[in-house]
Amino acid sequence: MKQLSLFDGTQRFVSDKPLRLIQLFAGYGSQALALDYLGIPFESWRISEWAINSIKAYKDLHHADDEVDYSKGMSTVKIQEWLCGRISTNYSEPMTRQQIFRKSDKKVRAIYNNMMACRNLGSITKIHGPDLAIEDTDRYTYLMFYSFPCQDLSVAGKGAGCAKGSGTRSGLLWEVERILDELHAADRGGRQLPQVLIAENVPALLAEKNRPDFYEWLRKLESLGYHNYYQTLNAKNFGIPQNRDRVFIVSLLGDYYYDFPAPIPLEHRLKDVLETDVDERYYLKDATVQMYEDYVAKKQAEGCGFDFAPTDGGGVALCIRTRAGSRTDDNYIEERNDAKKAN
Repeated sequence: MKQLSLFDGTQRFVSDKPLRLIQLFAGYGSQALALDYLGIPFESWRISEWAINSIKAYKDLHHADDEVDYSKGMSTVKIQEWLCGRISTNYSEPMTRQQIFRKSDKKVRAIYNNMMACRNLGSITKIHGPDLAIEDTDRYTYLMFYSFPCQDLSVAGKGAGCAKGSGTRSGLLWEVERILDELHAADRGGRQLPQVLIAENVPALLAEKNRPDFYEWLRKLESLGYHNYYQTLNAKNFGIPQNRDRVFIVSLLGDYYYDFPAPIPLEHRLKDVLETDVDERYYLKDATVQMYEDYVAKKQAEGCGFDFAPTDGGGVALCIRTRAGSRTDDNYIEERNDAKKAN
């Protein structure tokens, strides 16, 4: 789906100022990696990530050389208090105070130092507008990514949605609204708002059930002075041999317009990017292969006409689905025929 609007901006957005990157729901920092790959210079300004494993991955990928002990001079209790509500072990809920206080001094200091090295503020629920330290917007361009959780937009999340006040993981989008409101209230001239906002999420964001919430979000951004542009893009149309479609939202502060890139021919297939020397532990065990063969024989004996045969999928990988065990397709591409014989 591509946006059509009568209210596009009148100027093309061009930044000739140093870039400061803010990443909410940062994960391991894929946006920072993308800028690195593109050779675009930037300063990693602030991030928000609460999952301990992702915090460690982000630090190792982007700040491996930072060995400063930021916890020096702080008591263990003070560090534990700061971590409360900011970190998670299961990606779904914050660690309890009891869980944090059970961790050793060494572990809490390691988590704290990883976060400080990355300017990581932790859970988005703990962040306030001034924490992003947006300043001197006449000298810097602030680019903020806010790709909020997708689980409750997808079928795998039982369609819980992202409505304001829903309490869902996808509903954390509205924490971004709160932060932007706080920034806007601090300076009515808009000099504390990021000039560019970008988010991506699953196509279900534009599904009939979620569309009202999506449009409410766009109206909110418009009220803050942003022009919004959104489009569904597929990775296979931009040089990546994977059938992965996502909705991208670009919002520009001021009277600016944006054109999404045109598709490019797919020059590489999955076989071009796969490793040729793969450890045997990644292959199916003989017992697993036999299980499939036995299952096929059983279904055929029942007259179901069932068959199983791996295919190459045209050399383009499918996107891995979230709900294991009930996937209609996956990167192990299969041909199936479940039609039963007529009585």
